Amino acid sequence: MQKVLVVLTGAGISAESGLKTFRDAGGLWEGYRIDEVATPEAWQRNPQLVLDFYNMRRREVKKAQPNAAHLKLAELEQYVDVRIITQNIDDLHERAGSSKVLHLHGEIFKMRSSLHPEMIYPIEGDIHPGDCAEDGAQLRPHVVWFGEPVPAMADAMKWVEEADVFAVIGTSLQVYPAAGLLFHLVQFRPEVPVYIIDQKIPDVPLQPGWHLIEQPATRGVAVMADQLLASLQS
Repeated sequence: MQKVLVVLTGAGISAESGLKTFRDAGGLWEGYRIDEVATPEAWQRNPQLVLDFYNMRRREVKKAQPNAAHLKLAELEQYVDVRIITQNIDDLHERAGSSKVLHLHGEIFKMRSSLHPEMIYPIEGDIHPGDCAEDGAQLRPHVVWFGEPVPAMADAMKWVEEADVFAVIGTSLQVYPAAGLLFHLVQFRPEVPVYIIDQKIPDVPLQPGWHLIEQPATRGVAVMADQLLASLQS
């Protein structure tokens, strides 16, 4: 039976594919504040601006390509049961070949009814004002904005509880509830080895059996993969 590697990824893994991160941009995301484009209040106040912002994000993601970190995680499926929980709305994990990807914060290539969240549709181009779901409501990006619940958290917590190895890659561990997954692991499965990979290791209470790899994701994931494969062969 394959070991289960559960991976929590954040914006840092996609940054090396050219997708900018909010926290690396001085509190701005492409020149916008979070409360202008990523809250329910922003949507109510200025839906055109919000649609324009996510239309731009969609075009950027289309141009981006999976990097070596995405590809290495997909390659590890040959040896372990890799389950990726991502805070990212891009599809780079899927394009790299990963088969089990859970998006905590939604997906940029999906849109949904602004009234009925379960009405979800694929989208490749832009969403425009007046584009409506079957219920007649304006379509909005299928993303979880700040202040909204995170429906995928229950499934994510279940995966964490089944982990034999847990990895945190490219996230500051400052956005909740996603950051709470690491502490959920510590509470329920403290014996599970943990890899934390980031250019700047987040400030977390270190535990025995944790491996800190202060590297960009492309290099850090390669180091982790080598160590994991060596442990499987020993």
